[in-house]
Amino acid sequence: MKNQPKHYQVPKFEISFSLNKQHDYCVSIFAINEGEKLHKQLNRMQSLDINADIIISDGGSIDGSTDNTLLISKGVNALLVKKEAGKLGSQMRIAFAWALQQGYKGIVVIDGNNKDSVKNINDFIEHLEKGYDHIQGSRFIPGGKAINTPLSRLAGLKVLHVPLIRLASGFKYTDTTNGFRAYSSKLLISDKMALFRDVFTGYELHYYMAIQAARQGFKCIEIPVTRIYPQGKVPTKISPIKGNLSVIKILIKTCLGRYDV
Repeated sequence: MKNQPKHYQVPKFEISFSLNKQHDYCVSIFAINEGEKLHKQLNRMQSLDINADIIISDGGSIDGSTDNTLLISKGVNALLVKKEAGKLGSQMRIAFAWALQQGYKGIVVIDGNNKDSVKNINDFIEHLEKGYDHIQGSRFIPGGKAINTPLSRLAGLKVLHVPLIRLASGFKYTDTTNGFRAYSSKLLISDKMALFRDVFTGYELHYYMAIQAARQGFKCIEIPVTRIYPQGKVPTKISPIKGNLSVIKILIKTCLGRYDV
């Protein structure tokens, strides 16, 4: 990698497979035991003309959903598997390090739970090409759609999450919990951002990047996306009490600058 950042702590990971680079940009799917949801999402992506290589940053799936042969048949370019403790933030740092090592100009990030409008991936890439550094997908601006969003999540977003991150960042975000985003390589490698630090193992990296991208003068924008929750009980890896309290604690710490360099 050219110009390796001053802070460069990357979790241990295994490259299960890696095919030749085909595009200037990549899209990283974050997954762990997503089963058929991941496969359905890949099928949707494969049916589109996406101008990016598809990589999966996996948290250690054991449900068979990341079988190499199956993923390759569905158009996946590389599978990176985390080999140490850590959650989303660790998976993100692995994907970012890989993207920079491979010389990608930017990266689109998306969850692997088949809730997001994958047709918008090219919209993120178009904005990266225009020079934007932090592109936030939003369900709540013209053209965006929030379908079957649980009322509890909607309330938490509107009452707590958005106001706090707006206040901390100075940017008028509308959808701060949405993980459908894109980042330029310029932002990823920046020592002002200092993303490659072991303090980022969970959701704090999502929040930190939104805040610091705006505060450090990077070019930020929101673009419309759709997120569809299934009818009935909402599948989630966040426990209703302990998990949500932990998320709130991390949010407040991030907004107070506890993860700043």
